[in-house]
Amino acid sequence: MGGAYIIGIVYLLLLIIVCLRVIYETRSATKTMAYLLLVIFIPVIGIVFYILFGVNYWKIKLYNKKSAADKKLLEKLKTEMKAYADAIASPSALPVEDNRELAAMLTKELKSPLTRRNSIKLLINGEEKFPEVLEALRSAKDHIHIEYYIYEQDEIGEQIENILIEKAKEGVKVRFIYDDFGSPKIKKKTEQKMRDAGIEIYPFQKVLFYLLANRLNYRNHRKIIVIDGKTAFTGGINVSDKYINNKPGKLFWRDTHLRIDGPGVFYLQYLFLTDWNFCSGKTLVPEEPQFPVPSTKKDDRFLQVAASGPDSAQPSVLFSLLQSIYLAKKEILISTPYFIPGDSILEALRISALSGISVKLLVPGVCDSKLVNAASKSHYEDLLCAGVDIYMYQKGFIHAKTLVADGNLSIIGTANMDYRSFELNFEVNVLVYDREFAEKLRDVFFKDIASAEKIDKDEWCNRPAYKQLPERIARLFSHVL
Repeated sequence: MGGAYIIGIVYLLLLIIVCLRVIYETRSATKTMAYLLLVIFIPVIGIVFYILFGVNYWKIKLYNKKSAADKKLLEKLKTEMKAYADAIASPSALPVEDNRELAAMLTKELKSPLTRRNSIKLLINGEEKFPEVLEALRSAKDHIHIEYYIYEQDEIGEQIENILIEKAKEGVKVRFIYDDFGSPKIKKKTEQKMRDAGIEIYPFQKVLFYLLANRLNYRNHRKIIVIDGKTAFTGGINVSDKYINNKPGKLFWRDTHLRIDGPGVFYLQYLFLTDWNFCSGKTLVPEEPQFPVPSTKKDDRFLQVAASGPDSAQPSVLFSLLQSIYLAKKEILISTPYFIPGDSILEALRISALSGISVKLLVPGVCDSKLVNAASKSHYEDLLCAGVDIYMYQKGFIHAKTLVADGNLSIIGTANMDYRSFELNFEVNVLVYDREFAEKLRDVFFKDIASAEKIDKDEWCNRPAYKQLPERIARLFSHVL
């Protein structure tokens, strides 16, 4: 009896300590309440879950150091980029006035330069991305920097691997970052082979015990390739055969990627260097080979990069999406595979639709996560009632993460519209301020919704309760999906 009493007192003290930590460390009121309910009403298991996935001790310990190092690197980069003044534009120089506040916000908060004189190529699916990537990799003369969340050991993965090994043997400096959670097979089959060929390769964070790793919660979801500081690729497409729709009977994957040539590459290069210095323990500083003087291009596309992660002072990816929505006057077109957006995005979309702006949302009809799909559906009724048009893609799985606003702003990147992308993952989006490019992406969106089923508001809202209940329950776990 006495032992049980002592155990009860110890558990009560532990519960109080955990609750206080939840209150002090969690910024979101909704998330705070969710964690409090979890630890109070699910004894022991709730506390263990919070310690594994909710406590930010890895963020505090690791990412504060990374943030300080990144600031020093950025100061060095700004010094180097003074030579490229003609490629750096003021937000007031944007040809589209509507987006100047957005560009100013990213310039001020993220210190992300607004660049011009870029050539930009829209790449649809793996069929268009990978031929461009393979050709660009083969042309590398000085260095290849590659950073991926998922890198599969399949046909396209082996093709890229062979080119990287070949270029390393030619004397090209190849640096490779992979996410240990997203690409577990690399360390089993590929890492040593690449090292033997002279490639420097590191996991962004080592995950030793998958079930007991808090840092598992923080994933490097970026997909970046930088070649000779002149050409870069980023977007939603990982390295995997599933993105190449060349075999009958397999699930069709719809995704979007970008190729950039010009000074817009600089900030992607900076992001790679910050991630490289963090995971390798080395200090690679900006120098001329990584940031060559841009050549004169016929194209004059304006672009900017929004990036954020656990090391960010502000959620710049979230803020840039919010500002894009609030600045739109006529039309907002969004594609996302995972839609668990949080109150700020939901309210922005509802306000826009209620204000007479055409808001269209394209989400998967077929999703690779039933739990995420259920949580996403729990938000549809509020949006439908506000006048948002929601389309469920039927041709396959829509994995593209894009936004087009008013036919003059395009956003393409790695970030989904969910809590994980806004709060936990390292993400990167590219903002293109260009009418011609936006029209291309807009055409792609409308082609996609031609293969989608529009949700009928009345039918959706009148679904039986037993269908809505799993969605409501899944919504409770939105912050940890």
